Amino acid sequence: MTNFRVFFSVALVSGLTFGVAHAQDASDLAKQLSNPIASLISVPYQLNYDEGYGPDGNGSRTTMNLQPVIPISIGENWNLISRTVVPFIDQKDVIPGTSQSGIGDIFQSFFFSPKAPTSNGLIWGVGPVFLLPTGGDNLGADQFAAGITAVGLRQSGPWTYGALANHIWDVGGGDSATDISSTFMQPFISYTTPNAWTYTVNSEITYDWNTDENAVPINLVATKVTKLGPNLVSIGGGLRYWASSTTNGADDWGARLVLTFLFPK
Repeated sequence: MTNFRVFFSVALVSGLTFGVAHAQDASDLAKQLSNPIASLISVPYQLNYDEGYGPDGNGSRTTMNLQPVIPISIGENWNLISRTVVPFIDQKDVIPGTSQSGIGDIFQSFFFSPKAPTSNGLIWGVGPVFLLPTGGDNLGADQFAAGITAVGLRQSGPWTYGALANHIWDVGGGDSATDISSTFMQPFISYTTPNAWTYTVNSEITYDWNTDENAVPINLVATKVTKLGPNLVSIGGGLRYWASSTTNGADDWGARLVLTFLFPK
């Protein structure tokens, strides 16, 4: 865990060096964070802890996900939203009697999204997604993959609800490479209060078409937009329950902490 304490300290320092966020209604920012393709630069640091991994169920894993979200304006009517997930993993006894620590596979998504919702209030985006085999020492798939991703949601008053999904396939690699055909779906619903608290329930469902296995964690998270030094941030955490898991995957309960630096226009 020492590496993660150091990394989290670096995260705080690096976030503060991005600059001072402009004054903006905290509740509005909190609601924008509930939209995965909002026109808002954000840099989330998400710390997850789970147990029950491995053939004997004694493995544990701590994952720090660096997840920058960067919107790029394309003309008057469209945005390109870049969403990146860079996992830093520390695990023990996932492979019995061993431990691993390092970077996992990077997940990169791009969403082409209209700047304005449709006439019936739908916010949507679609684009390519890539799995980059940066993980080593049993921390990744060791195989490049690509596919398509999409998101759709509505925001009504304090409520935000919708779903994000993607599917990836392995690309190249030869006969000895890892076969990848995986679907991910994240349904979500959140409620944002006038004092910038957001309560979210979501799931991060994965289904492996090669092994016919799925994982279904259910996350309950509370966050609040506040100030950390000169910067506006969202900070919070919650619990996760594994309703279903793969053969050697996590079981029972897990925990999540989130620190997100906000950079509104």
